[in-house]
Amino acid sequence: MKIVCIGSGNVATHIAQAFTIAGASIVQVWSKQIQHAALLANTVDAAAITDPGAIDQSADLYIIAVKDDAILEMVQALKSVKGLVVHTSGSTPIEVLSPLSSYGVLYPLQTFSKVKELDFKKIPLCIEAKDHDTLEALKNIASRLSPLVYIVNSDKRKILHLAAVFACNFVNHLYTLSEQILKDNALDFDMLRPLIMETAEKVQAELPGHVQTGPAVRKDEQTIERHLGLLQAMPQTKEIYQTLSESIKKTHQ
Repeated sequence: MKIVCIGSGNVATHIAQAFTIAGASIVQVWSKQIQHAALLANTVDAAAITDPGAIDQSADLYIIAVKDDAILEMVQALKSVKGLVVHTSGSTPIEVLSPLSSYGVLYPLQTFSKVKELDFKKIPLCIEAKDHDTLEALKNIASRLSPLVYIVNSDKRKILHLAAVFACNFVNHLYTLSEQILKDNALDFDMLRPLIMETAEKVQAELPGHVQTGPAVRKDEQTIERHLGLLQAMPQTKEIYQTLSESIKKTHQ
């Protein structure tokens, strides 16, 4: 299977490398900046290109893994290809690909960083396609990467992406706020890592609402007030603390 990878960022890097491991051939990597394209292309033995007009027209699969607002631009560049075109966005509807002859969505539900290796066989892949035959073809392609393949339409995928922002992006930002609180008081973030790991491990076996702990769920108002006092110099973080504490209280009434 010949694949053209449109994009060279975190998602593109992991998907291109996963397909290479699965035995597919990445023939080209496109990026607006040649150094970015070359960085990924060199790892998968592909050609690096920056001109959309130079995209190979004979590939079997075209993976659009760029930021959401750049997808439509790449769709226009791929109008004449006959192979299957997919985007990897969690929040972009499949309809953006409708000018194409064969299209679908291949959304990997995971957080990606180039510096962190991942086992793709443990990543849920959410797929959608223009019709039944294309969906079956995409299911077979996705199964080469992971056994965790789910058929999820655009409306459900948007909800899934929203939930993922809460579960991943917002949680990671809270880690950043925790780090800042510790740094401001000459304490090491490493002290929190075992707590973070235990919290993550608990929700692998239980629903998160069943294992909620902390002063808000206990209605420990004195501790909450002490914490708010410590955050007087950080008004935005204080507001986040108050909002989350109230949400926990209401959830566990």
